Amino acid sequence: MAKALVVYLMCGPDTPELAEAAVDGGADLVELGFPFSDPLADGPVIRRAAERALAHGMRTQACLECLAAVRERLPETPLVPMTYSSLLDAHGWDRFAADAHAAGATSLIVADLPAGERPELRRVQMVAPTSTDERLRLAAAATDGWLYLVTVAGTTGARAELSPALAGLVERARRATDLPLYAGFGISTPEQARAAAELADGVAVGSRAVEVAEEGPAALRAYVASLRAAL
Repeated sequence: MAKALVVYLMCGPDTPELAEAAVDGGADLVELGFPFSDPLADGPVIRRAAERALAHGMRTQACLECLAAVRERLPETPLVPMTYSSLLDAHGWDRFAADAHAAGATSLIVADLPAGERPELRRVQMVAPTSTDERLRLAAAATDGWLYLVTVAGTTGARAELSPALAGLVERARRATDLPLYAGFGISTPEQARAAAELADGVAVGSRAVEVAEEGPAALRAYVASLRAAL
């Protein structure tokens, strides 16, 4: 069965074109970062991208417009905004969910919102190697479509090798759910993507994709194609 490839991009003026390039390269799903000034789960690359996005005026409304523009170019591709709960607090929880859905979001990821809180908000849940079996079952029962396996206890960012904790996390998650398991955080090279996909049902690539995207759509398309070939 083909493995899913998820690519993360920060919302910005050039994101619709970059998202199209990522899908041309073989991405199955695009996560769109809604920038936040204090992103606890993000490493230096995504933090810098968030700072640039905020400097470009990418507040919530502008990000929703960016999402709608991406949806216009990619009518079939699942699009998942990824953000933090402070942003939903400010916008209004129900209003954010409704506005994101209207703009074309398939689901949501709220990186700092634990499973069990705000159960009415349908979203992709994240679990980590530090998650207890109980938390894992709770997240698996509540998640929207797939479960996001954070491969490391720490922030996003490229690393020299795949986290050895992933195998155990996959094994525990498989016991909790039949839904697809996508592994992310710390996956940047085709070799790491292949290794992660041997364990999980798909991989999510963020920091390295954001770095390559700075070089433009052609570079991003080629990078995503290298990941797709590895899978």
